[in-house]
Amino acid sequence: MSRESLKTLFHPFVTEAVALPGAESRWLFLGAEAGFSKPEGFDAELTVVQDFRPEFRRLEASHLKPLPTVDGNGYDGALLLCGKHKGVNEDRIAEALQRVKPGGTVLVAGAKEDGILPLRKQLDRLGLSPESLPKYHGVVVWFKTPSDSATLVSTLSAKPVTVEGRFETRSGLFSHAHADEGSELLASRLPTNFDGNAADFGAGWGYLSVMLAEASPRTNRIDLFEASHEALEHAKRNLARNCPDLTTRFFWQDLGSEPPKEKYDLVIMNPPFHEGHAAEPSIGAAMIKAASEGLRNGGELMMVANRGLPYEPVLGAHFKQHGEVCRNARFKVLWAKR
Repeated sequence: MSRESLKTLFHPFVTEAVALPGAESRWLFLGAEAGFSKPEGFDAELTVVQDFRPEFRRLEASHLKPLPTVDGNGYDGALLLCGKHKGVNEDRIAEALQRVKPGGTVLVAGAKEDGILPLRKQLDRLGLSPESLPKYHGVVVWFKTPSDSATLVSTLSAKPVTVEGRFETRSGLFSHAHADEGSELLASRLPTNFDGNAADFGAGWGYLSVMLAEASPRTNRIDLFEASHEALEHAKRNLARNCPDLTTRFFWQDLGSEPPKEKYDLVIMNPPFHEGHAAEPSIGAAMIKAASEGLRNGGELMMVANRGLPYEPVLGAHFKQHGEVCRNARFKVLWAKR
């Protein structure tokens, strides 16, 4: 997220297009990101909410006491940052409509590539009569919460999705409508005789962990590590439903800066390579390094990646041995031994 969008979000308070909230009021900041500066006179108590662990930790470092999920009702207003997922943006607006008292103000800001202009049109079609201002290469939109918002909340809330008849997901999660093709390729190559302790790095809603448990029924334990709090909650439900007898543990962690505290026999992963709109292969590289540190001597990493991503030199720098298991038109499955 550009720091510009943070400035755009607070611009209506600077121009007094929206009244500055006093010290007696309570405001909510959904999808909050570090680096914002409240305008002079913005004295409201601000509850900041962030589901994504790396940004959560940046907010913590700024002494803002963030929460991973929304808590409480009766807020006087809400601030929202648009992200790249239309479903997430709509769901945050639905959350604000539920949490902010009738007549309260909700402000949403984002750049054009975040879909702020179509979102403004959608809010207008839904009867919210939004106002807007362009500033800092973005647009901020605001509206008053209606006295009865139940229909709006139902329309905008993220809808539950069932994948393959047995996995629970929701719009906005990575690959929420179907198993990712890369993960499917890796799943087809998972060991069938594994009986040790495994870790699933970037576990998402739990697909690869379930696939490992089914391929190797004698798996002793799987620890799932995921940076999205919402995805991890879905993983908990999916593992309980599909592998009720498997020992599992769940860790909301940023593996780039919070490495695992114990050693595993096997690490499996389909590392993300985007953060926001930009490609960031360094995320996968950091996860490979974390895997090397989280494996016992002789332990093995199995991962899938887009064919064009240059992870082989990173594997060579951190593992004794590494190679390629297979590839197709889009993906490659790699292995490495500690």
